[in-house]
Amino acid sequence: MIIGNINHLELVPYLPAKIKQAIEYIKDNINNNTPVGRYDIEGDKIYLMVSDSTTRYIYEANPEYHNKYIDVQIVLAGKEGMAISTLPPHTNISDNQLTDNDIAFVETPNEETMLVLQSNDFIVIFPHEVHKPLCAIDNKIATVRKVVVKIALDYL
Repeated sequence: MIIGNINHLELVPYLPAKIKQAIEYIKDNINNNTPVGRYDIEGDKIYLMVSDSTTRYIYEANPEYHNKYIDVQIVLAGKEGMAISTLPPHTNISDNQLTDNDIAFVETPNEETMLVLQSNDFIVIFPHEVHKPLCAIDNKIATVRKVVVKIALDYL
């Protein structure tokens, strides 16, 4: 995982070029007025989804991981808790949709860390990294506008 802020990419000079280009694309083309939906950048190799979502209590969220795609999650407005685990996804899979949707939900790992993502913050989540997005901060349910960029691993 890599975290940063879209306005300070100089602080993460080691970002792979295509991930940096995707973040710069968001910075230049997507904002709070962009309609919710999917936008293809290079077909299924790289695309993004704009959403208006509501956070949930951490115990209601299911940890997930992906196999084929890198997630670049960017908060446009609001705050989002992102629970992460630095351990491999070795817990029991509760819902395996890897073949059809490139997502598997797992039981909550014993070790979990909560990050708080503010407006313009991003997190890059690589395949097999367990994460639990859209968690409420301080148990306060809130609305978050965000972008999730999906980058095929074989595209890098």
